[in-house]
Amino acid sequence: MTEAATFTPLAAERLRALRRMKLIAGSLLVAAALVYVLCRSLTDGHGGWGYLQAAAEASMVGGLADWFAVTALFRHPLRLPIPHTAIIPSKKDQIGAGLAGFVSDYFLTTDIVGERVAAAQVPRRVGEWLADPEHAAQVAAELSGAVGGMASVLQDGELRDAVASFADKRLRDLDAAPLLARVLDAVCDSGQHQAVLTAALRGAMNFLGENRQSLRLRLSEESPEWVPVWVDDRVFNKAYTALQSFLTDISLDSQHELRRSYDTQLRAFAEKLRTDPEQAAKIEDAKLQLLDHPAVRTWLSTLWIRGKSLVLDGAADPSSDLRTAVERLTVRAGEVLRDDTEAAAKIDDALQRMSAHIVTHYADDLAAVISTTVQRWDTEETSRRLELQVGRDLQFIRINGTVVGSLAGLAIYAASQLF
Repeated sequence: MTEAATFTPLAAERLRALRRMKLIAGSLLVAAALVYVLCRSLTDGHGGWGYLQAAAEASMVGGLADWFAVTALFRHPLRLPIPHTAIIPSKKDQIGAGLAGFVSDYFLTTDIVGERVAAAQVPRRVGEWLADPEHAAQVAAELSGAVGGMASVLQDGELRDAVASFADKRLRDLDAAPLLARVLDAVCDSGQHQAVLTAALRGAMNFLGENRQSLRLRLSEESPEWVPVWVDDRVFNKAYTALQSFLTDISLDSQHELRRSYDTQLRAFAEKLRTDPEQAAKIEDAKLQLLDHPAVRTWLSTLWIRGKSLVLDGAADPSSDLRTAVERLTVRAGEVLRDDTEAAAKIDDALQRMSAHIVTHYADDLAAVISTTVQRWDTEETSRRLELQVGRDLQFIRINGTVVGSLAGLAIYAASQLF
């Protein structure tokens, strides 16, 4: 396995680029040395060749000097422990602390961070993203996965008992009489009590019709033996017809006196529930007896399982009402963030204040991540990482030193020949 294979793809590409630049810079230095040797061996620096020799000589000096300077940043040149070389490995901790201080002083400030938060226009951009139905469906799917994952780590036994105990306590603490009074008021105001009465009357009429023969037989059994059958028939038919007619009149007449009496008594009962302590106590006793019933306690113990199953099934089904509602609410929230400038301004102000609080109280801690991370790095690792980041550009210093050195040597030699 090659050295580059141990890096990430980006780091491997930087390593290859660094090696190419080192090869170019080294090749220029070798070329300058070859030109110098050629000039010394063939011409001894006379005539026009002297200018080329001087340029090559100065080019070697400049290239070697810059090679030494660049190399000294990352390691000891030629592995010789020359003082003030391998600067980065030896000053690693100071460099990390200095970089952390620089970031804290010039980047993690309330003005700069606040400016960037404002420029980011977070509410508008988030709103535009959420308002897209496809993104809303993605949010609903992610929430569904989160709900499923959270449910898988919950302890059903403990939560079942906790939910049952919570529901039982809340129901026992609930004042049932006033609540029942409000329910009756709502039922009466909506007219549903009359609809219930109508359904009950029609049910009674159907019951009478379906059981006419049984009722007639019952009358015969209760009637004295000396009463003729035809008398029983007339009495029964007359009573049956009168009762059916009476029930029909009530079911068809919305203003029937019995309906008004029923409404009045029901409202009076609701008022009594609010004002009569004795009646309220009876309702409370009935509530407690109902809560103590084994069937009710069994039902309370299944609340968690039923609720969990309902939520999980709804979250897992893309076409469920739950998922549809989440998508709809997500789109609506996105539209508000995108279009409501007042709401966006409030959110942006909250983000500004939150970022200012974080920067004010935790800027040093955030910047310390840099220094502590650098401190944990191995010295050679630190040098290698920094060289991968900036080493390629530093090779231009060697190239420039070689080229500029040759030009400077040529100029100095020309000036000396001139004067």
